Amino acid sequence: MYHLNADETRAALSMPALIDAVEQMFRSPCVMPLRHHHEMEVPGESSGTMLLMPAWLPGDYIGVKILNLIPDNHTRALPTIHGQYLLSSGRTGEMLALIEGGELTARRTAATSAFAARSLARPDAQEMLMVGTGRLSLNLIEAHAVTRPLTRFFIWGRDIAKAEAIAQEASARGFATQAVTDLAEAARRADIISCATLSVEPLIRGEWLKPGAHLDLVGAFKPTMRESDDEAVRRASVFVDTRPGAMAEGGDIALPLSTGVLQPADIRADLFDLATGRHSGRSSEDEITLFKSVGAALEDLAGAILAYETVRDGKEI
Repeated sequence: MYHLNADETRAALSMPALIDAVEQMFRSPCVMPLRHHHEMEVPGESSGTMLLMPAWLPGDYIGVKILNLIPDNHTRALPTIHGQYLLSSGRTGEMLALIEGGELTARRTAATSAFAARSLARPDAQEMLMVGTGRLSLNLIEAHAVTRPLTRFFIWGRDIAKAEAIAQEASARGFATQAVTDLAEAARRADIISCATLSVEPLIRGEWLKPGAHLDLVGAFKPTMRESDDEAVRRASVFVDTRPGAMAEGGDIALPLSTGVLQPADIRADLFDLATGRHSGRSSEDEITLFKSVGAALEDLAGAILAYETVRDGKEI
């Protein structure tokens, strides 16, 4: 049985290969039961969340992810997410690998957004705004740069020091990146806006979105949280990773649905539709697109299989 730590998991998940693996999994016969989502009290702090996410490819692989999300871990200089992924044989049930769950989650989440952007962002997108300074920010920059010819990156966060630190790290990895303090100005010029925050109030205003912009929303994973306002939903063509998940769990979709700003029929497509060609994605240069991701267990399974097979087969990482 293999045991991959965070560094080994990151090394085994090449972003171009992971984006392809996620796309292929959305076309596969993967079985994905409803996830278990449990709120956990943390005395004196914000409540935590336990996620249990099973999925399997019949006869091939079985997987389950166990994640603990503790929002106030930033006060302890610890990651918000801790967890593990257990991958087993789908034929014998033998346990094959234990994979660090936080790194797997961050990279598959970014890869899923990049897969969506293949169909939804303008092919000539050049400037990206990253809203949020957590673990996902660098992964999202890396992933979107795989699928679009991005040349400039801007980072915004409530703590400018953190934004500057992320910008420096991204620049060291070869991305032309700078921290910004004016969110509205940066949003108005961006071709792709990616948000990965725990915000409970809208950060991105629909009035800021320029024609042809793509809004990628991957934070705000509870129905009471949101990163975009109603005007963004009104102006955009709305896409989601999975309809049941996004409509029930992501506030950017669930809240507009609850007030009638958005109707279920207004959701143009999910990733199953995009992966199988049932929907072609962006329809014009000026169309504003919005993609909401709340995460799906098949994305984790795709990443876990890729990491396991990379290490098992001794591929260069």
